[in-house]
Amino acid sequence: MQFKYKGIDQSGRRVKGRVNALTEEEAKQILRAQGIYYQKIQPAFELKWNSLTQRKMPGMLLSSFSRELSSYLGSGMTLLVALKLMENQHKEEKTYSAFLGELRKGIEEGRSFYRALTAQQIYQLPDFFLQSVNVAGQSGKLVEVLKNMGEFFSVQNRVKKQVLNAMAYPLFIFVVAMGMTGFLISYVVPKITGIFEDTGQALPKVTRFVLGLSDFFSHHYIALGVGVVLFVFFYRLFYTRWRLFRKVVDRLLLRTPVIGDLIQNHELARFSYILSLMLSSGVSYAQAVELAGTTFNNAAMQDLFNQTGEKVKEGNTLTQALRKCNGKFLKRNFLQSLALGEESSELPSVMLNLSRLYNEENEDRLKMLLSLMEPVMMLVIGLIVGVIVMAMLLPIFSMNLGAAGKL
Repeated sequence: MQFKYKGIDQSGRRVKGRVNALTEEEAKQILRAQGIYYQKIQPAFELKWNSLTQRKMPGMLLSSFSRELSSYLGSGMTLLVALKLMENQHKEEKTYSAFLGELRKGIEEGRSFYRALTAQQIYQLPDFFLQSVNVAGQSGKLVEVLKNMGEFFSVQNRVKKQVLNAMAYPLFIFVVAMGMTGFLISYVVPKITGIFEDTGQALPKVTRFVLGLSDFFSHHYIALGVGVVLFVFFYRLFYTRWRLFRKVVDRLLLRTPVIGDLIQNHELARFSYILSLMLSSGVSYAQAVELAGTTFNNAAMQDLFNQTGEKVKEGNTLTQALRKCNGKFLKRNFLQSLALGEESSELPSVMLNLSRLYNEENEDRLKMLLSLMEPVMMLVIGLIVGVIVMAMLLPIFSMNLGAAGKL
């Protein structure tokens, strides 16, 4: 990620430019090392085609990688030997083998494990994973952190599979319903209503409305398809590369009823779990808060915890920092549990239990929403089909009534 900066160098000249870093804090450290006193630093809008096409490393593969590497390092192997062994064992998996080969080359060139991971171009890795490896390498806790990361990604992958399995049936119904509706509107309705148009009979409003939709979709389906593709492409582009756009979208999502609670539960569960793992691995409190803050996908929550991370470095507890940074929109039981854990010095166990609580709460809510989704979708499908059938039958009724009136 690139950050734009303005500042003053050691000779007193005003300078500006860009610096590559994973986080704003890392960018500040790089500038300080270069002797630049920054006055302003912010994420830069950048367009990188490889970031749009680069494949994200699957969660289960990242879990397997972390566990296998931690096992080899824990047995006394050096990092280079462990990577060579893993590369030989996974030769048949071309992409994964290339990823391991890139890491091995980086280590052979004298880079740290963290720098080797950030330099490889095979997989896109989560920022919090990279930062965790960076801190673990500096503190000598790489084996413990990799083991914990393996467990974390395994749990996340299991939750994701449960959601996808639960969504499979409603999505199938939705696709079939859309296909059936498109067929009726674009093919069946015009043929039937065309018969009545030939007789010169005035068509009911519902029939004219359905015919209008049919004509529109029949003549503009290519433009609609291209429009949808372009919308998805530019939305993804702006969401990933334009920070302001992402913050606006994420704030709206947090304020959305039901969905906002699900998002906040998911984000806080992941934060709590990572914070617990980092503290249990011996990472310092300030570093653990900073690392856990990088796990947020929601930009609004990420900005809040970036601010609180700075306050924690100044000596505040996380509870105090959240109060100073206006974190009142967070769930009350999260703030209460956090304060209790800090007061009792049992923060790792409290955060771990809180993470499990949020995951269970989300699982129950998703089951309820999905169980309601099926009847709602059936009602919507019935309504659409009913309107189409009405549009086809009303001209027939009108014709019969007209014929009866003539008799």
